[in-house]
Amino acid sequence: MRAAVRLCDSREAAEDALQETYLQAWKYWRTFQPGTNCRAWLFRILFNVIKKRSGEKNADVPLEESDFENVLRFEPAGQIEEYEVLEAFDRLAEDQRAVLLLVVVEEMSYKEAAITLGVPVGTVMSRLSRARTELRRMLGRAHPRSFIKAVGTKH
Repeated sequence: MRAAVRLCDSREAAEDALQETYLQAWKYWRTFQPGTNCRAWLFRILFNVIKKRSGEKNADVPLEESDFENVLRFEPAGQIEEYEVLEAFDRLAEDQRAVLLLVVVEEMSYKEAAITLGVPVGTVMSRLSRARTELRRMLGRAHPRSFIKAVGTKH
């Protein structure tokens, strides 16, 4: 529910998306492969439902080498309040919110997130880099070459 609420415009839309997700999972349960990650399978259905409802197309931009220079360490200039991070998170592009939720909040590996989203691992890394960069810009509190630990990195 937490991921659906963060990705949808309202709690009602999130509940509808979850209901549709469970309906699709029940309907297509025979396609689930035992021994694989059921959680990732359900998230993939959820993201497909949300994408279908929003009608948006993915427009991935290749990761540039310069994107890596801004992701080394975290040095907050002051206290960042939870509501500020959540407001900034809500302003991110849907694909960036999705990858941030999976990797940071749900603690999926890049590979699990890639399987869930149906994209290459490199795309997950690119979206995560851009999401962190955009959060840093919106929060206006982190120095260049920072923020990576604040948004979680273990991969």
